[in-house]
Amino acid sequence: MAWPSTPVPLHVPMALKSLIPVLPAALGKRRSTRSSKMVSWSWKTRTQQILQKKLVREFLAEFMSTYVMMVFGLGSVAHMVLSKKHGSYLAVNLAFGFGVAMGVHVAGNISGAHMNAAVTFANCALGRLPWRKFPVYVLGQFLGSFLAAATIYTLFYTAILHFSGGQLMVTGPVATAGIFATYLPDYMTLWRGFLNEENNPALPGTQALVIGILVVTIGMSLGMNTGYAINPSRDLPPRIFTFIAGWGKQVFSDGENWWWVPVVAPLLGAYLGGIIYVVFIGSTIPREPPKLEDSVAYEDNRITVSSKMEPHTSMASRLTPVSMNPDNRPSVRLAPTLQESMAQEQF
Repeated sequence: MAWPSTPVPLHVPMALKSLIPVLPAALGKRRSTRSSKMVSWSWKTRTQQILQKKLVREFLAEFMSTYVMMVFGLGSVAHMVLSKKHGSYLAVNLAFGFGVAMGVHVAGNISGAHMNAAVTFANCALGRLPWRKFPVYVLGQFLGSFLAAATIYTLFYTAILHFSGGQLMVTGPVATAGIFATYLPDYMTLWRGFLNEENNPALPGTQALVIGILVVTIGMSLGMNTGYAINPSRDLPPRIFTFIAGWGKQVFSDGENWWWVPVVAPLLGAYLGGIIYVVFIGSTIPREPPKLEDSVAYEDNRITVSSKMEPHTSMASRLTPVSMNPDNRPSVRLAPTLQESMAQEQF
């Protein structure tokens, strides 16, 4: 059979003709959707792996706890400065105290909730924290404090402008920079303020409520002179924010260049306070071995019997009395005590 000299036209239904240009686009869209899902899944997995690292979790803990403390504290100062009706000095002390307590509650079990570069410095200097963690902790504290200042500025922006007549002042009767950072009063000299800031509490190692009460007590008894910054992470980042937000370079030059005192003095005060605590108080406190979470498991593991029962031993043989003569008694190995297995803390 001979093939025709002219090709026979192929008749394609109209419905199929309409699908021909659509198919490549549909297939391409399906591939792009699948690839985007794979990228999203890979990104989520990588993010989870990063967040599971201990150092990252400690950084986030310091960031969140400092942010909580500073939002409560700076918000109370804004009430006191902008409205005598809604704020008071007592409210500021209580707000900072409760803010510290809430911060300890948020991050105490993760990083210790330092929320204070001076506390972190003292812990590193006394050997209770590796120095490699110092920049991580301080960076988290500074970022949390800076973000808290930005939050308070956003929330009280119109109130600040209304109070100051549209001017962002550092000094004077309508000064608002003191909402965010501490400034030296007219009756205080630079070095007297330095000594006042160096009066820092010893290292915190107790419960959140007690730490909060301690902060309130310091503020109510020693806070009049310099505002009791006692914390570089509380004072420096908000001061930097006010410089960026429009208060100008006077936030650093006011009060005989006071800005560096709340940064340096608390570091020295925390270190000296830590040494005093370790020498005169910490060394006299008896150390008790920590309790295991599962005391039953500990009691079970105190004595390990080396001779194990055969798996196919009958019930009768299990109930057979065993002589406890030294010759046929199973060997017994005592597990080491907690005091022997724990390394003594060094300072």
